[in-house]
Amino acid sequence: MITVNNEKAPVPMTILAGWQGAGKTTLLNRILKGSRDLRTSVIINDFGPVNVDADFSTNSDNNLITLANGCACCQIKEDLVNTVEELITDPNGTEFILLEASSLAEPAEFIKNFGQPRFRGRIRFDSMISVIDTEQVFAHPEYMDLFQLKLCQAAYSDIVILNKIDLVKKREIEEVRTWINMNMEHVRIVEATKCDVPLEILMSVGRFDPVRRAMEGARGYQLHKRHPHNHTRTFSTWRYESERPFSLKALERMIRKKLPDTVYRCTGIIYAADAPDRLAVLQVAGRRSEVDLIDAWNGRTPRSEIIAIGERGKINGRRLRENFDACLSSS
Repeated sequence: MITVNNEKAPVPMTILAGWQGAGKTTLLNRILKGSRDLRTSVIINDFGPVNVDADFSTNSDNNLITLANGCACCQIKEDLVNTVEELITDPNGTEFILLEASSLAEPAEFIKNFGQPRFRGRIRFDSMISVIDTEQVFAHPEYMDLFQLKLCQAAYSDIVILNKIDLVKKREIEEVRTWINMNMEHVRIVEATKCDVPLEILMSVGRFDPVRRAMEGARGYQLHKRHPHNHTRTFSTWRYESERPFSLKALERMIRKKLPDTVYRCTGIIYAADAPDRLAVLQVAGRRSEVDLIDAWNGRTPRSEIIAIGERGKINGRRLRENFDACLSSS
């Protein structure tokens, strides 16, 4: 749901969920390598008394915090909540919080814990990402609770990464997709090897963040161009511009009901009829959407500029433009 926040832009938080061995730590390291220009705080939670994953994480340039001996979504949730509270109140400031949850974590609990009034307008979920080991997802069919947990993690995630597809046949990938789609609707599924997914899909902070682009006074939101070559064959981008203001309510309805499942991310600067003097920022990650009113235009010409990123060959630009145009204010 799109919400409007009139306070200072909140600190984005990305949560990585998934069963042990699926590739969460690989994904975490990939995100860290691409966000070195940010003051990033990394929280790694392990159910056991020793936090093994922390030993394999790229942490030399980041504030690394380990939470062990319990699951941070329930048993030691107060430790996690207090840790995040300390991070966002630190005068030195953190620009991005990255949490690698334990294998047993249920994302719904994180949503509840950080949905408390004390965090309202201070943090936002940039992404809830679930990593699935495509080769091992159906292993141990006798453990039904494990199957339910994997489904739960996928159900509350914005994006599901089917990792290790290089180890299976195409038929097996389709079986996993069918299993997910039979149990839930509108899931953004990304296939990957070694969690090699473009950062534009994984995160909307730092160099990809329209907030920074706007604060720098850059004319025109430009998508970061330095993709590895193989990504350009796998993902498509689409750009939208308009000098007419949007109706935020119409935009909310459109994204909730008409944005295709093949679009993984939308991010951009919004000129809103609801608050024409304030620059607004749109962030869509999978099924999560929000708009933040962050600053005056400060002499810049009000205009909307949006980038959509999705599955290669599955973005219908004409239809997307029609959908966005229909959200423009008539007044």
